Amino acid sequence: MARMKYREALRAALDEEMERDAAVFVVGEGIGERGGSYKVTEGLLAKFGANRVIDTPLSEAGFVGIGVGAAIAGQRPVVEILFIDFLMLAMDQVVNQAAKYRFMSGGEGRVPLVIRTQGGAGNSLAGQHSQSLEALFYHVPGLKVVMPATPRDAKGLLKSAIRDDDPVIFIEHKLLYMTDGEVPEEEDLIPLGEAEVKRAGTDVTLVSWSHMVLKCLQAAEELAAEGISAEVIDLRTLVPMDTECVLDSVRRTGRLVIAQEAIKRGGVGSDVAAIVAERALADLRAPIVRVAGRNTVIPFNLALEKAMVPQVADIVAGVREVMGRSAADAPREGVAAS
Repeated sequence: MARMKYREALRAALDEEMERDAAVFVVGEGIGERGGSYKVTEGLLAKFGANRVIDTPLSEAGFVGIGVGAAIAGQRPVVEILFIDFLMLAMDQVVNQAAKYRFMSGGEGRVPLVIRTQGGAGNSLAGQHSQSLEALFYHVPGLKVVMPATPRDAKGLLKSAIRDDDPVIFIEHKLLYMTDGEVPEEEDLIPLGEAEVKRAGTDVTLVSWSHMVLKCLQAAEELAAEGISAEVIDLRTLVPMDTECVLDSVRRTGRLVIAQEAIKRGGVGSDVAAIVAERALADLRAPIVRVAGRNTVIPFNLALEKAMVPQVADIVAGVREVMGRSAADAPREGVAAS
């Protein structure tokens, strides 16, 4: 195992896949000499040249279109979009072209395209640079949606996404790039559609993805001090979704809390809750709780921004709710949990 930062793991995945397959190339704004705004593509231009590390003008519709066309023609482009908010400028290319081509070609065509982008709040970048928009792409048939939380998952899932024959929206979180973790030195492909139990537990199931997984793990630590054993599931891939992993856990714990940074209305968490209600309602011992962002625009002010998105305390409160406890029931310092 090697220890590396999240952004380094992404870079390693790109490097290895470009080395392995000459059809893989990267394209986007400032990804060449600058090495990308988050330094994910740093060093790739010097190694692979300007034909495979392509800097573009500020035209998301244009270079996403390049990626779609190149993928249809047999290449494996990885397109970088600086903020997921800016992917709105290329929705026709993504939703009407890339996502539909296999169906409209009678299953003959393939679009092996990866669109890397980042979302989420945390850097005081205001309403147009801080959104969690995964639900938009989750809703579109023909797209796969990946949201890794750890360096190991980032590398293994990006490699799998690049080798996939369908378009993949690969969403990173701006607060994850400098986090670090262990990554296998040998090739470690992580299949799309496999969730992972990040922490085993018996009392309640916590389901999340991306940066919220780290908050769920912190919450689980705090809850353990109260005598509550929380199982933390990282979906990793929203489409395809590993619903069996979630259902298996809920059937054992009898309780479910879903944590997402995106606003509650119309979120992926709503769909997870509906799936569990449809298939495991009889196993639930308490109503499902969704912990989510407030239904409002992310403000510029950092303190207000933090108030808009779920924090560890919100997740802990959600778990206490399904456990039938209040904050007053929590053990005081030095007092053992019952």
